[in-house]
Amino acid sequence: MTANDPSQRHEMTLGDHLEELRMRLILALAGVLPVLIAALAFGRPLLAFLIEPLRTQLHRASQPSGLLATGPFETFAVYFQISLIATVLICSPWIIYQLWKFVAPGLYANERRFVHILVPLSSVLTITSALFLYFVVLPVILAFLINFGTQLGLNKTPTVEPPAGAVFPQIPVLGGDPPDPKPGDLWVNTDTMQLRTAVPMPNGKTARVGAELVAGAGITQQYRVSEYIKTVLNLALAFGVGFQTPVVVLLLGWARIIERAWLAKYRRYAFAVCAVLGAVLTPADPLSMILLMIPLYLLYELGMFLLVVFPPGKMTPGHESADAGDESPAGTTAETPDAPPADKPAEPDGGTPEANGGSDDGDT
Repeated sequence: MTANDPSQRHEMTLGDHLEELRMRLILALAGVLPVLIAALAFGRPLLAFLIEPLRTQLHRASQPSGLLATGPFETFAVYFQISLIATVLICSPWIIYQLWKFVAPGLYANERRFVHILVPLSSVLTITSALFLYFVVLPVILAFLINFGTQLGLNKTPTVEPPAGAVFPQIPVLGGDPPDPKPGDLWVNTDTMQLRTAVPMPNGKTARVGAELVAGAGITQQYRVSEYIKTVLNLALAFGVGFQTPVVVLLLGWARIIERAWLAKYRRYAFAVCAVLGAVLTPADPLSMILLMIPLYLLYELGMFLLVVFPPGKMTPGHESADAGDESPAGTTAETPDAPPADKPAEPDGGTPEANGGSDDGDT
């Protein structure tokens, strides 16, 4: 490996390598620290963003939309975990860039081309997997699981005639809380699905408290915040890994381990493998398995298409252009074995004096 300066042709020593590595680590950590501080500052909105799909589906099923915390540190631990994961995701391009600056001078031209194609492709696929999970998969899976639980063992509530002269009290039904309720006021909040009232507090202020309203359900749906976030992160990992299928197909194709014709021939086996991966990488429900299996197979087809766009012949050293001239690592020069040494004069075409008929003392 050579130094980053193109004019510097000497090879780096072990000390130079360690100094370069130290500098890249310092720069990587210097970029991570401010992002971690920002992630901790926005950790609570981010946590609320992640639990919003669950609250939405619970609200639609007329179930309590609040999550439970069964330990004093549970919510804070989840908040800190989400902040750390957000920091890693946001800083990963910067960290990869510093790693690239360290290893790039020692790579061949075709190896650098691998990185230029695969890193952007992998990043786009990872972002796509996260968006697909949040906006498509989570709402469908949560709606299925919540409705399945509420309908399990549900008994129909009987209807009876009220006694003569019975009067039903009327309570306002609002889409939120009134702006300035008086102590003792009572209303139904359809946004939080609560029966709420205003209660005076010792400090002279008025607090708004409520009780959850639950529709008839076989099993009331209430979830721990830590278990829900753990499920979301496991799904995110499964989808993130699964969406890297085109990258794996490209690498195997460029390494000539597999060919596109072979991949096309075994399509049905690939579909079966995608079904198995969907069952293993997702929770134990058929819907989430299908929602991962279908994208996996489509990504398998995308990998075959990319092998047509970027065939192995373009990614091998033999395809280098004649003027590229850097089949050696960046910053090094190729030797020309036919050039004579600088300190040895070239022989005349006729050879040595002895080969031309004797010495200089001959007859004139």
